[in-house]
Amino acid sequence: MKPTKMRNNLIYQATFQTRSKQLGSALSKELHKKYGKRSVRVIEGDTVKILRGEFTGVEGKVSKVSTQKSSVAVEGVKKEKTKGDKFDVYIHTSNLVVTSLNTDDKWRISKLEGK
Repeated sequence: MKPTKMRNNLIYQATFQTRSKQLGSALSKELHKKYGKRSVRVIEGDTVKILRGEFTGVEGKVSKVSTQKSSVAVEGVKKEKTKGDKFDVYIHTSNLVVTSLNTDDKWRISKLEGK
């Protein structure tokens, strides 16, 4: 397959399923030891720590997940417009580490535990 076609299939014309898989983020050392997995798909309610960019070191809950941008909005991470309005800053999932998981979804936890 030509590189341009592959790039288009993975970025610009990706299916919802492919985009969903690209929303993975690394697990913290404690969670990595507990579950034996390095990464997990980020969902709303997970607590994450930002590793790169303007908001490095900020920790907060995931408030919105954007599959279109393959990034997430974190509570407490906002920017201000010139008129004074505040808006969410979307951070790419590769720049995050998951520090605690949202345990509402029992299927997700059982998959992580390998049951």
